[in-house]
Amino acid sequence: MGKDLKGKELGVGISQRKDGLYTARITDNTGKRRQKYFKKLQECRKWIADEDFRLKHSNVCMPGDMTVDAWFRYWIEHIKGNNIRPNTIRNYTERYEKNIKKYIGDMVLSDVKPMHCQLVLDKMVKDYRQSTIEQTRITLGALFRSALDNDIILSHPLKDNVRSISKKESKKMRVLTIEEQKKFLKCSEKSSNFNQFSFILQTGLRTGEMIGLKWSDVDLKNRMLHVNRTMEYRHSVGEWGIGEPKSKSGERCIPLTGEAVDILLRQKKKNSKLKVVSLEHSEFVFLNRNGEPTKNSAYDTCLQKLCEKNDIEHFSMHTLRHTFATRCIESGMKPKTLQMILGHANIGITMNLYVHITDDEKKKEMEMIESMLKMG
Repeated sequence: MGKDLKGKELGVGISQRKDGLYTARITDNTGKRRQKYFKKLQECRKWIADEDFRLKHSNVCMPGDMTVDAWFRYWIEHIKGNNIRPNTIRNYTERYEKNIKKYIGDMVLSDVKPMHCQLVLDKMVKDYRQSTIEQTRITLGALFRSALDNDIILSHPLKDNVRSISKKESKKMRVLTIEEQKKFLKCSEKSSNFNQFSFILQTGLRTGEMIGLKWSDVDLKNRMLHVNRTMEYRHSVGEWGIGEPKSKSGERCIPLTGEAVDILLRQKKKNSKLKVVSLEHSEFVFLNRNGEPTKNSAYDTCLQKLCEKNDIEHFSMHTLRHTFATRCIESGMKPKTLQMILGHANIGITMNLYVHITDDEKKKEMEMIESMLKMG
């Protein structure tokens, strides 16, 4: 038991240095000693109490006493681990750190009730869009479902009626009009990424699917494209990450248009002129002038510059996929067919995202039935 400079007992793990700072010491679950310095004694005692609580409730061998925070760390590192895509891990972690942890992170896992989950979602209503609230709900659901499956909790606290509706206006999905699409393709002809932009507008691929495309996935003779992987650059570790498509339905075959075939032939010719191509990436279709794939973020940067230079309202790479889908709907493609081409897990996603009709299309449809609406 330590003492202060006047010889007064301070408690276990606390002492005072000659410069007046208080030292707090603890031993964690691995036997490693940790210490921290504070100007005030009460801050020192609070840190020791908080750390003692955290260590006491983070033992996976005694899961009944685990906090939500301890369970999340174990769940994301050991249960999810490499079983889910890096993007999904990032989304889970971001929603937990920003929206869940501060409200229920210190609670014992088994003490969390539906009202606590409701609180987490309600606190987001004013500042977040509905899509982000739903992502938080998905994170809560997956976290507690795993705890239930591992017999750590007896019931799932995220009941069906635990929901919140955002008061923040949802951002309208950006889709290029036909005129905007023509203007964009014209002004991007000299861009090093022109083939990539054009290809997504012909196939509806996600950016990661386009980046991960290999020549072995392309059947030019039968005009068919096989989507087998997604690829993104992980800036945190400085390397490329290759994984399966977003869902099982993401593995799909897409018929190629004549224009899509022409784009691939142009790209093949472009690749043949590269002075250096890394052996690691020699099989990939879309390579930059350095003989490597272009990083995901670089595409959006390129788009932003093109839009600013040519007076086009800014849009992202995903807008190209949305635009492809809209052109398909406008041309009369059946939603079920579009679902399979886009690789959506269920038809509801396709309908909710893409069955929105442009003003031009609505006008055209009304003109078609104008004569039927005339009464006499």
